[in-house]
Amino acid sequence: MLIASQLALWGLALIGVWALAWWMYDNLKSLAQIGVALLAPYFAPAEHKTLTERYGKWAVITGSTDGIGKQYAFQLASRGLNVVLVSRSTDKLVAVAAEIESKYSVKTKWIAVDFSSGREIYDHLRRELESVPVGILVNNVGANVDYPDDLDHIPEDKLWQLININVGAVTMLTRTVLPGMKKRGQGAIVNISSGSELQPLPYMTVYAATKAYIHNFTLAMQQELEPFGITCQLVSPMFVTTKMNNFSTTIMEGGLFIPNAEMYAKFATFTLGKTKQTTGYWSHGIQYGVMKLVPEWIRTMIGGMMNKQFRKEYYDQQQKPAQAN
Repeated sequence: MLIASQLALWGLALIGVWALAWWMYDNLKSLAQIGVALLAPYFAPAEHKTLTERYGKWAVITGSTDGIGKQYAFQLASRGLNVVLVSRSTDKLVAVAAEIESKYSVKTKWIAVDFSSGREIYDHLRRELESVPVGILVNNVGANVDYPDDLDHIPEDKLWQLININVGAVTMLTRTVLPGMKKRGQGAIVNISSGSELQPLPYMTVYAATKAYIHNFTLAMQQELEPFGITCQLVSPMFVTTKMNNFSTTIMEGGLFIPNAEMYAKFATFTLGKTKQTTGYWSHGIQYGVMKLVPEWIRTMIGGMMNKQFRKEYYDQQQKPAQAN
């Protein structure tokens, strides 16, 4: 009887240790994977291939004329990849393409499309990409509300824009490049999500919901594509000083935990081929891990309070020009 009791206690202890270990890994996974990415070249140098060797010579980056997308294009070009720039503004596309070609010995191609237009643009995109052996697709293009607000105060056109861009683009472009990647038996799809995927986000309700879609979509695609030798990476940044966040003076000030787009993309591209899921930046890994330790309902409440503060900052910004006059 005593032996049975001791075995039962040991069994319960082992179950507890196992559960705690996996709980800690799940909560601090991004930070752990960044550490693995940093150490991997030292322990397995033979596996350290260049991106072109691993995936191919062409990368497609959406939303590539500003912010994280533009910096991804520069980082990939610096690693020897030819880049296809996809964005809305022809003038910006021409300028970014010229700047990349002046700095790096790579080819560029640009495609001007407005992802907010929905389904009608994808036939054009398929034709433009038909002759390009896409090795890496960076689904970066994204939209946010102009500032945090109640759902019924946000224009209907803006809501459709968020859905068409944040959900439509990542889905349809992934589908577009898959036949070629499967045929070649290599490729990488990088889906840029957001830390807002972690919980519902009051006053940015639709934006956070679209990022939860990207999170689930990417993790499912990882399982589908692994047999074909195709990487599908989920990148979930926290705050970065890009124009998407210019409703908040606090965010745009930047800092240790809020890098600029160049700093962020430099680190995030380093993780490609090393991790399947990452925040893309070391301090974001810490933030993400800490947030996951907090119950979802508390995260949701804190997110709503933060967005109310950001909305106040936006209103304050709008009042300053009026007061100056």
